[in-house]
Amino acid sequence: MSANNVHVSQPRPAADQFGDFLLYGIFGLLLFGPLAFGAVEPWSILLLEAGSAGLFLLWVGKQVLEGKMEIRWNPLFLPMGMFGLLILSQLAFRVSAYQHDTLSLALEYVAYALLCFLAGQTLIRGIQARKLAFIFSLYGAALAAFALIQGISSNGKLYWIRQPRLGGWIYGPYVNHNHYAGLMEMLVPIPLVLSLTRLASTKTRNAAAVAAAVMVGTIFISGSRGGMLAIVAELVILAALLVKQKRGLRTAVGLGLFLAIVVGLLTWIGGGELSRRIATVGPSGFELSSDMRSYINRDGLRMFLKKPVLGWGLGAFPVVYPQFRTFYTNFFVNEAHNDYLQLLVEMGLLGFATMIWFVVTVYTRAVKKMGDWTGDISGAVALASALGLSGILVHSMVDFNLQVPANAALFYVLCTIAASEPFAQPARKRRAVRTNPAEEVPASQEAVHQNATNF
Repeated sequence: MSANNVHVSQPRPAADQFGDFLLYGIFGLLLFGPLAFGAVEPWSILLLEAGSAGLFLLWVGKQVLEGKMEIRWNPLFLPMGMFGLLILSQLAFRVSAYQHDTLSLALEYVAYALLCFLAGQTLIRGIQARKLAFIFSLYGAALAAFALIQGISSNGKLYWIRQPRLGGWIYGPYVNHNHYAGLMEMLVPIPLVLSLTRLASTKTRNAAAVAAAVMVGTIFISGSRGGMLAIVAELVILAALLVKQKRGLRTAVGLGLFLAIVVGLLTWIGGGELSRRIATVGPSGFELSSDMRSYINRDGLRMFLKKPVLGWGLGAFPVVYPQFRTFYTNFFVNEAHNDYLQLLVEMGLLGFATMIWFVVTVYTRAVKKMGDWTGDISGAVALASALGLSGILVHSMVDFNLQVPANAALFYVLCTIAASEPFAQPARKRRAVRTNPAEEVPASQEAVHQNATNF
């Protein structure tokens, strides 16, 4: 055998391996949060904050070892920075009604910001996004299967072991079924969009459709009416996009298979119980009535009008609200049950305007990448992210998913991914379709190509 015919595989550079460790560490932390009851307890919040800080220090160390400091810009950094300045202003000028809670929640937002930044620096190649799509699809399906099993055999405890201190409507690993639904709203579009693309084999696409159907089914079975509304909104948006782009028969068949599985699952497991859950307010009085929500909304608007510019301070709602409450209840109203209203109350018009800037930037950037989403990994990821974000934004009108650290962290990271640049494509993939050998790409250009296409 000629020496020229011998192919020796080159080991991956240590920098690439370290980058993968950072990438999977970031998304591993995001997957850990829901399993830890939504990361709502002090120990899990500490792990989220310490984990994000540790990963950031590792990223800095990697840059130092490589002798360069490269930062991939994301347009969301500007509204994120502005929101941070508003929080600092509340603390520095003692605008906050309760400095301690504002500082504590500010640390959580620092953790979210670090995870967003690191995701933007490490998730840069299409092959990475494809692997993560499979991981999140499997994770969502496994969590939905667990929720179904627990729902059938529930003893009123989390994981059949942990008794909630203040009660609740348990579903999956969450004390509040609405927050389980919020998580699924963000995860469902990943396998659903994958099942409608050309980015995987037929078997993989069919498996993804089944996974998405099971996940959607658990949203309905959980009894979360806000979750049902949100997932219907996601499906309507997707259907409108399919109609607009006039997708072919294969896409229609895939979507039909998905809907058939959802209906079958709901009929088999949900049945009459699902109808009763939709019709009732909630078991054992654990959910707020519509009248109580109306009172909170009116009271919250009065709070906002008292301090309309900078608000009462991040995280100060439960401290200030008793002064404005106009009804009697045994509940401790710790959140506004409306993320938009709570943002207005705590951050004022300046904070609300900053968040509008943030959301508009996300959708503007995401839509630009969706042109050929069935064959382009960047477009598929942008669509899946935008659908998941849309679901949470609908659900936020009647609940407080963005006050739950695990859900909030995933929401903000999905925003960052949706607004990022298209994923890089290896130059060898681009060379493979050239017809003229003389036009090969120079070796100096073999790193990456920024216009992402199908992997």
